[in-house]
Amino acid sequence: MDHENRSVVTEFILIGFSAFPDLQVPRFVVFSVMYVTILTGNVIIVTTIRRESSLHIPMYFFLAVLSSSEICYTFIIVPNMLANLLREKGTISFIGCGTQMCLFLGFGCTNCMLLAVMGYDRYVSICKPLHYPVLMNQGLCTKLVLFSASTGFLFSTIETIIIFTLPFCGPNKIHHFFCDLAPLLELACGRNYIGEIVIFLICFLVVFCSFFLILLSYLLIINTTLKIPTTDGKRKAFSTCASHLIVVVVHFGCASIIYLRPQSRYTLNEDTLISVTYTLVTPLLNPVVYSLRNKDVQVALKKSL
Repeated sequence: MDHENRSVVTEFILIGFSAFPDLQVPRFVVFSVMYVTILTGNVIIVTTIRRESSLHIPMYFFLAVLSSSEICYTFIIVPNMLANLLREKGTISFIGCGTQMCLFLGFGCTNCMLLAVMGYDRYVSICKPLHYPVLMNQGLCTKLVLFSASTGFLFSTIETIIIFTLPFCGPNKIHHFFCDLAPLLELACGRNYIGEIVIFLICFLVVFCSFFLILLSYLLIINTTLKIPTTDGKRKAFSTCASHLIVVVVHFGCASIIYLRPQSRYTLNEDTLISVTYTLVTPLLNPVVYSLRNKDVQVALKKSL
C-alpha cells in the first residue's frame, strides 16, 4: 500500500501565479527582462574578472564564483517559471520536481556560505592587511569555495531525500511557482517529524551560522575601522564592505523569513512575493550593486567594453 500511495502522484501542478490570470503576460515580460538582465550582468562580471589581471585577487575571485552560482541558481527555476506563465496548466514531473528542489537548495546553501566566506575575506583584508596575501592564498580560496559547494549540496540532498520519501497520494497542486520545501510538505499524505526537525536544523545551521559568521566579521571590522585616525581611511574601509552588506541583508532576510519560521505560518501570497525577491531580485542586485559601487570593477568594465 505504501508503494502504491507513493506512485499515485507522477507530476505536480504549479499554481503560484494562477490567482491573477490576466497578469500572466505582463508578469512574463517583466520576469523575462529581469532574467535576461541577471544573466547578462553576471556573465559580464565573471568575464571581466577573468580577463582583467588587476581583479585577480580573492575578493573578486569569490565575486566571480558567486555570480556563476547565481546564474545556475536562477536557471534552475526561472525558465520553467516563464514557460508556465504562458501555459494553461504549469506542470513538472515527480523526478523533475525533486531534481529542481535539490539543485535550488544546493545553490542556495552554497550562496549563503559564499557570502560568509566573502565576509571573512573582508575581515582579513581590513583587520590583517599585512598578512592578507599569505592568509588568503589561492589554495585556501579554492578550498573555501569547494567546501561551500560540497556542504551546500550535501545538505540539499539530505533535505530532498527526506521530502521525497514521504507518500504523495494527492492532491498534486503546489501553491508555488517552483518545488520548495514548505508547499511540498503541505501536500504529503504522511508526516516524518524527525525528518522535519532535521530539515529545520539544516536550514537553521546554514542560515544562522552563515549570518553569525558574517556578523562576527563585521563587528571585528567595525572595531578595527573605528581605530583608523583619518576620516578618509574610515570611509574607504567601510566602502569596500557596503556592496557585500546590501546583498547579505536582502539574501538572509528573505531566507530567514521563508525557512526559519513555523510551517503553520505558510501563506501562498506572502511566500510567492518573498520567493520572487530571492529568486530574481537578489541575483539581480549582485551585478548591479557590485558594478555601481565598486570603482575597480567600473574601470575594468570600461576597459573590457
